[in-house]
Amino acid sequence: MRTLAVARRPYWQRPDPVWLVRRWPGLTATCFATVFFWLSLTPSLVPRPWFLQGVIGGITAAIGYAIGSLAGWLLRIALGPACRRWVAWRPNTRWRAHGWQAYYVLALGLTVFALSESARMQRELRALQEVPETLTWHSMMITLMALGLCGVLLCLARTVRLCTRELIRRLCRFVPRPLAVVTGLLISASAVTVGTRDVVFERGVIDIAARISERTDRGTKDGIIQSNSPLVSGSPTSLVKWRDLGYEGRNFTGSTLTAHRISKVTRRPAKDPIRVYVGRRSTGQSGGHYAAGAALAVAELERTGAFRREVLAIAGTTGKGWVNSTDAEPLEYLHDGDTAIVAMQYSYLPSWASFVVDKEQAGRANRALVKAVRARWLAEPEQRRPRLVVFGESLGAYGVEAAFDGPDDMLSKVDGAVLAGSPNFSPIRREITAHRDRGSPVWRPEYERGHHFRFAQWPAKDLARPPGPWRQPRVVYLQNASDAVVWWSGDLALNRPRWLREPLGPDITGEVGWFPFVTFWQTTVDVAVSYGVDAPHGHRYGTGSVEAWTAVTPPKDWSTTDVQRLKRFMDAREAPY
Repeated sequence: MRTLAVARRPYWQRPDPVWLVRRWPGLTATCFATVFFWLSLTPSLVPRPWFLQGVIGGITAAIGYAIGSLAGWLLRIALGPACRRWVAWRPNTRWRAHGWQAYYVLALGLTVFALSESARMQRELRALQEVPETLTWHSMMITLMALGLCGVLLCLARTVRLCTRELIRRLCRFVPRPLAVVTGLLISASAVTVGTRDVVFERGVIDIAARISERTDRGTKDGIIQSNSPLVSGSPTSLVKWRDLGYEGRNFTGSTLTAHRISKVTRRPAKDPIRVYVGRRSTGQSGGHYAAGAALAVAELERTGAFRREVLAIAGTTGKGWVNSTDAEPLEYLHDGDTAIVAMQYSYLPSWASFVVDKEQAGRANRALVKAVRARWLAEPEQRRPRLVVFGESLGAYGVEAAFDGPDDMLSKVDGAVLAGSPNFSPIRREITAHRDRGSPVWRPEYERGHHFRFAQWPAKDLARPPGPWRQPRVVYLQNASDAVVWWSGDLALNRPRWLREPLGPDITGEVGWFPFVTFWQTTVDVAVSYGVDAPHGHRYGTGSVEAWTAVTPPKDWSTTDVQRLKRFMDAREAPY
C-alpha cells in the first residue's frame, strides 16, 4: 500500500506553507538539471575518466537546477497574475503527480540511453587520439556521484537562501522592508563571495598548495645530483648555490648533458653545453622585482662563456620553475653542445595555482630576464654574437610572449622562438590568431602567409604549410587542436568558441558540441586530464621540438636522416625528470 501511495504522489509535500525550506525539488528545475546532466555526457577535447564525468555531471546539473528555478520563478511573476485573472484552471495535486510520474519514466529511459551513448563516444574519441580503447565507464557510479554532488550544492544554496531570508527578517525590525531586502541580499552576496574566494580558496586551497610547494622546492628528485661542471649553475664554482636553485632548478642543472653523451647520439664531436638557472631563493626576489635575479643570470652567463656559444636560449619556466627537458635537449644535440640555456624561477606554486593567483609574474620575470640578457648580448660584436632564441611550454610560453610587446617586437629582438601549448590568454598568440589569414582555421592559423610564424601539431608536415618562403627569424608554435590549455577561457560559459566551428581540428570528434555552462566545465576538466593522452594530443607535445628547433635554428651539416635518428632517440629515451 505504501508503494502504491508513493506511485500516486511521487513527491513530498511540505506540511505547512510557513516552512522556509521546501525539501522536495521543483519539477521544472529538476527537468533542467536532468537535461544539463545529459549534455555533460557529450564528448569534449580529450577522453575523461568516469569519476571526473561524475563531477562534471553534478556541477552542471546544479547549474541547470538553478537556471530552471530562476526560469520558473520569472514565469510565475510574468504570467501568474494574467492566469489568475483570465484562466480559472490551476494545476492541482493530480496534475503535479502526473508530471512527476512522466518525469520518472522518461528520465530513467533517456538517462540510460545517454550514458550508453556517452560510453560509445568516449571510446571513439580514444581511438581518434590513439589511446587504448579499453574504457571503464561506471554508469551507475557516474549517476550516483552526479546526484550526490548536485545534492550537496543544492543544500548549500538553500542554506544560503535560508540565512538570507532570516537576515532580511531581522533587518525589517530596524529599517523599511525594501531597504532590508536590498541590504540583506548585498550582505549575503558579499559573504558568499568573500568566503569562497578569500577564505576557502586563497587562504585554504592556495595556502595549502603554497606550503606543500615550498617544502617540495627544498627537495631534490631521486637520481639528480649536483653537477661538477663549471658550465652549470649550482656547481662548486657557480655564483648560484645548489641549495638555492629550487626543486626544478636542481632537476634542470643536475641533468645537464655531457659532450660524451651528445657525441654518442649524434656521432659528431661535441662540447659540454651550458645551463644557467637562477632560483627564487638565489636573490630573495619577491613582489615582482626580478632585476636582481636577471642580473645574477647575466653574471652566470658571463662566467660560463655563454656569449661565445653558437646559440643562446632563454627558457620560460612554469609555476615552480619547470623547464621541459624534451624542449631543451634537442637544441643541445642539434648544435653539438655549443649552446647556453638560461632560465629563472618566479614562483613556488604549481602551474594551476600560479595561473589563478600570479600568472602576471611569469611575464614580469621573463621580461626582466630577456631585457638583461639581450642588453649584454648587444654588447658583443655583431659578427660574434650567438643566435639569441627563446622557448617555453604552457605557462612558460605565456611568460615568453609577455616579455615582448607584440609579434613585430619579438621578431626584432630575437632570432627565433619555439613555443608549445601557449595558453589562451597569451598575448602574441591571441593577436596572431585574431589577425590570421582568411580561410585558415583557428586551430592552425596562418599569419601573413607564414613568412615568420607557423603553427604545427605534426611538425614534419605542418611546418611546410603554407607553401612559400619562410624567412628568418622563425617562430614555431606547437599547438594541438585538442589541447584544453590552449582553448580554456571563462568566455566558454556563454559564448560558442571559434575552435568548435567547422572545420574541426583533426583530433576533435565530430560529436563535440557547445552548450552554455556545460562546455566550460567540460573544458576545465579537460585541462586537468590533458596529460592523460599521448603526443601530439591534449597538452602533450612529445618530441615535436626536434623538428621545431631544426626549422628555427638550422644545424650545420645535419641531414634529414640525422634529424630522424635524433627524433627516434628522443622518443625512446626516458626523461630525466
